Amino acid sequence: MNPFAAPARQNSSVSWTITIKLVIIAVLLVLLLIPSSMVEGLITERAENRDAATAEISSQWGGSQLVLGPVLVLPYTVRSISEKKVISEETRYLSLLPDTLATTGTLAPERRHRGIYEAVVYRAGLHVRGAFQAPPLADLGVPAADVRWSEAFVAVGISDMKGIRNGLALNWDGRNHPFEPGVPNAAVLPAGSAPTVSTQFNTVLNERRRYSKYHEDDNEANNGAATNGLSVAIPLPDEAALARRHTFSFDLDLNGSTGLLLAPLGRQTTLHLSAPWADPSFIGAFLPVRRTLNGQNFTADWQVLHLNRNFPQHWRTDTDRPAVDESTFGVRLLVPVNEYQKTMRAAKYALLPLTLTFLIFFFVEVLTRRRFHPFQYILVGLALVIFYVLLLALAEQMPFNAAYGVSALVIVGLVTGYAAASFRHARLTLVTAGVLTLVYGFIFVLLQLQDYALLVGSVGLVVVLGAVMFLSRNVNWYNPAPELPGEAPAAA
Repeated sequence: MNPFAAPARQNSSVSWTITIKLVIIAVLLVLLLIPSSMVEGLITERAENRDAATAEISSQWGGSQLVLGPVLVLPYTVRSISEKKVISEETRYLSLLPDTLATTGTLAPERRHRGIYEAVVYRAGLHVRGAFQAPPLADLGVPAADVRWSEAFVAVGISDMKGIRNGLALNWDGRNHPFEPGVPNAAVLPAGSAPTVSTQFNTVLNERRRYSKYHEDDNEANNGAATNGLSVAIPLPDEAALARRHTFSFDLDLNGSTGLLLAPLGRQTTLHLSAPWADPSFIGAFLPVRRTLNGQNFTADWQVLHLNRNFPQHWRTDTDRPAVDESTFGVRLLVPVNEYQKTMRAAKYALLPLTLTFLIFFFVEVLTRRRFHPFQYILVGLALVIFYVLLLALAEQMPFNAAYGVSALVIVGLVTGYAAASFRHARLTLVTAGVLTLVYGFIFVLLQLQDYALLVGSVGLVVVLGAVMFLSRNVNWYNPAPELPGEAPAAA
């Protein structure tokens, strides 16, 4: 009988036991990704609830606003003869943009609540002024004889007209003319959309896509966009009157929510905005050339030339309607609460604490011959997953950093207590608590970083992998923890 056969069979049995346990742990990690993904779904649902509350507040006060205009519009008649010699007439419109467009405004923000959710609304006081200097009609492809001069009008587009608070009147060459709702043809105004508000994780990506000059579907979508507009009749005697310089101005008292955008319709467009708000986000295609933030207020100034945009100073309604979304600019009044985005980012790292904690239990099991049932792994894994549910619930009630600290403290304490009861070894229990503290601390640091999160996260993972390789370098995986004479199998 071979005296080495029994130890060989024992080593082979231990090796297979370790291999099977690794497979079981891997399967458990994959299974625990299911509740982790359910947590991400819960985060999305709560974010959608907040968006719905914000939309409800906006619907009653006034939505996000985009101001387009003014645009000087000339109706003209196009005649055609059919094969049967029948003459038909069609009305088309020539839209002319101003030479100069200057807007000065102040925003008065307010916080509104719906349940536990908060939204910001504002009242904007805008003073718009400028001048029109039209080129010769011969350069625009419209015969002067076909223009219906007495029906000329000025149009202004406002994305949510229920936000208008007072009557509007256009001061044209020193005379006031009241606006009336509606425009005869939506194509007389450029196509554009107001800023959107979302607490979803992909907010930044959507915002970048909105202003991307390389998004293929933008023109098609915008050409079909509806426009809410106001118009005021400004009769012109003839072509000579059109060629003269005309000044205009009007005051706009407007309710809105979340953000305000303007389109650079002038050859030279300027905007000056100020508000008692500490957290503005300057959005759109152009950043302010000057801005001042003092902790409680901000002021910002924009200057945009017609050469900076991708649409002309004039167009006809029988041609392509210009889209301005790639060129609009303005401000979003941020509510400094981003618990959903940060919680979602934290949930993306759910596999890290799960894997490291399971590794600790596995090494304890291998090195001390103490056996842990898969059910014990599941309990620990569920505790780590519940961390994100607790974080989400607390972050809706308190600042995110405090919610993260409380959630981490609760879960680390829960897992550490369970490890102490299972390991019955003070040093290993402290190691478990230390590793979990480092992991949650590392994730917290990543959440505070925006531009360097990938770099720091990659370096951290390399360090973790290196530490595991270093600590396991001398383990004899075929006989990792031979029992000493007289030692109980469950001793730690």
